[in-house]
Amino acid sequence: MQLIDKIDSFSSCRDRAAYIYREETLYYRDLKEKSDALANYIISSFENDKTPIIVFGHKQSMMLICFIACVKSGHPYIPVDSSMSQERIKDILENSKSKLILSINDTDYVDFSDKVIMNVHDIENIIKKFNGQKLDRNFMVCGDETFYIIYTSGSTGKPKGVAVTASNLESFVKWGLSISRLEDKNVFMNQAPFSFDLSVMGTYISLASGSTIYSIDKDMIENLKELFYYFKCSGVTNWVSTPSFMELCLASEKFNRELLPNLRQALFCGESLPKDCVRTLKERFKDITVTNSYGPTEATVAVTSIDITDEMLEKQDDLPVGNVKKDCRIIIEDENRSILEECKKGEIVIAGSSVSKGYYRNEKMTDKNFFETNENGVLRRGYRTGDKGYLKNGILYYCGRMDFQIKLNGFRIELEDIENNLRKLDSVKNAVAVPVYKNDKIFYIASFVVLNDRTCDKSFKQVLKIKKELKKYIPEYMIPRKILIKDFLPMNANGKIDRKLLMEEI
Repeated sequence: MQLIDKIDSFSSCRDRAAYIYREETLYYRDLKEKSDALANYIISSFENDKTPIIVFGHKQSMMLICFIACVKSGHPYIPVDSSMSQERIKDILENSKSKLILSINDTDYVDFSDKVIMNVHDIENIIKKFNGQKLDRNFMVCGDETFYIIYTSGSTGKPKGVAVTASNLESFVKWGLSISRLEDKNVFMNQAPFSFDLSVMGTYISLASGSTIYSIDKDMIENLKELFYYFKCSGVTNWVSTPSFMELCLASEKFNRELLPNLRQALFCGESLPKDCVRTLKERFKDITVTNSYGPTEATVAVTSIDITDEMLEKQDDLPVGNVKKDCRIIIEDENRSILEECKKGEIVIAGSSVSKGYYRNEKMTDKNFFETNENGVLRRGYRTGDKGYLKNGILYYCGRMDFQIKLNGFRIELEDIENNLRKLDSVKNAVAVPVYKNDKIFYIASFVVLNDRTCDKSFKQVLKIKKELKKYIPEYMIPRKILIKDFLPMNANGKIDRKLLMEEI
């Protein structure tokens, strides 16, 4: 059974909620009927034109209806969050060549030029007009056809559109269901915007299991009182987020079992998972399962996972990101693309069913990062991640980005090495290291730290103490010249630490 067929099958349970956002609830039956109606309109208007369709908005339930309608009508969808800059939206329009914009948010401030724009009122009227018409399911995206395109940042400054196929997504969902703690009634917390692929984890694992997605938005995240109010009535059982967002919540003592009495699993992806975050989480939620995972957008959300045990917290310097899913393979390569033996650090390379077709309308970057490999007579796609890591007993350990390596005064320095060692200090809760440029050259390294004791002295004397303790772990040339103590590290729209914003503070 295809993924969309599986999701539609839950529509027979008339009171089963698919998606909850603020005061609105979308039921499975409405998701099916409304997406069918909208898909019929798209088919009648575009016939066999398979051009991607942009869905513009934030967390409204209509976003989900539009996604499913696009796929049912044979079109990949492109989620574009309303928080994106006009310049980024312009780049996506230019690259995607989309002809239709389904806009759930106001678009007055965005130049969509000559595109066909349908606002939410247009969409609702079309759904009413086409409601009840039988859908020709032969149009539905399947196999190696593109299901969705998510745009990620590119080294050239232009975003790259990762084309994820129906087969890629079905492979991920099948595996995702196996690593999720599912019971009779499941509610998945959706933190990430739809334009960030972490949202795919909670969205499609939830829909494929007949569970409920409980979505929070950027305004809630900026107001903990409001956020916790919604958490209190959410019934969340399965948490999906970046570690940074969890740390933001844990900063309040009110984030505990009383607030989320049904929470049984926290699944993390998108960033390195700090030990202190896991320790605090396990203290607040005694019987919780904490699952760490890893994967780039180009390999469909995540390809490894592992449940973090107390023994890992006590005995290992770095937390593992886990075992690779069965239909994929991970190898570690050196700069000459030779395969490294266990425990040797190198570039993480992924091959298998999760690897996407490449970047949409960008052959140059696709050829650079993707490849095909013949394994036992089976042709498989591969992707060179640009991430550094190593394998130990078949388990993957993530060691940061290859491009987080800088050269300063002749020394090669890993910025994440500095961050990891800062976190070893008893006084430091979290840390980020960034390069500071002058005349287009790296002038020095600065770091931002959050202290475990927020009432602690934040004077120059405290900074000197941190530098002195850091010398126990790293050489002098790696010690940041400037250390700034902050109450918290800012997050970007995707829920990751906003390094760009921090660099602008220097």
